[in-house]
Amino acid sequence: MRVRFTRIVDTPDGGSRFEDGSQELSPADFAPPAPPLGVSTVAGARSVQFIGGPPGWDSPPHPTPARQWLVVVAGAVLATTSDEVERVFGPGDVVLLEDVAGVGHRARVVSDGPWLAFITQLA
Repeated sequence: MRVRFTRIVDTPDGGSRFEDGSQELSPADFAPPAPPLGVSTVAGARSVQFIGGPPGWDSPPHPTPARQWLVVVAGAVLATTSDEVERVFGPGDVVLLEDVAGVGHRARVVSDGPWLAFITQLA
């Protein structure tokens, strides 16, 4: 089993771009006596929190404040990288934000309702 996600990464010219990523989940006894589940490798987390914005919220280009995982819980956000490529992320989408330097990315809430995400800053 594999988990698929999108990465937003820095480019050598100080910009950002999307990359598709995935990670293998290996069977493990995660919560005995439940049957084995597919689990990823362990990554240290520095903090976890929810973030969100109302419909129409719009940001200028910005780098992510730290390398972090983002999981969309509700609503939809349009992300634009410095090469002008756009992707919409909705509930259940997973993004690894790694554009910590340079101009970063732009984000705009495009759903009719609020956008809500769970974010984990990596150690």
